[in-house]
Amino acid sequence: MPSSNISNVSFRIDSNLKAQADSLFSQLGMNMTTAFNIFLRQSVREGRIPFDITINTPNAETVAALLESRQLMSEPNVKAFDVEDALKELKS
Repeated sequence: MPSSNISNVSFRIDSNLKAQADSLFSQLGMNMTTAFNIFLRQSVREGRIPFDITINTPNAETVAALLESRQLMSEPNVKAFDVEDALKELKS
């Protein structure tokens, strides 16, 4: 790649995060520059950040509870309640 096509990018990151990333990338046989280039190329290729970014990602226990509730709701002999009915049932 000709040097006229190279741009320098500078940013600040947590020192511990940098050390962990350096270690990981080294184990993968690359340096941070190569890893960032891979990330940027994949982002451009996909037209998005190449992984899901979410807020409030549920933990494994919550995911298991959601899956169980979906399965229960699909069973015909399970009674479904709205909030008002559930409260009435609990009070009775």
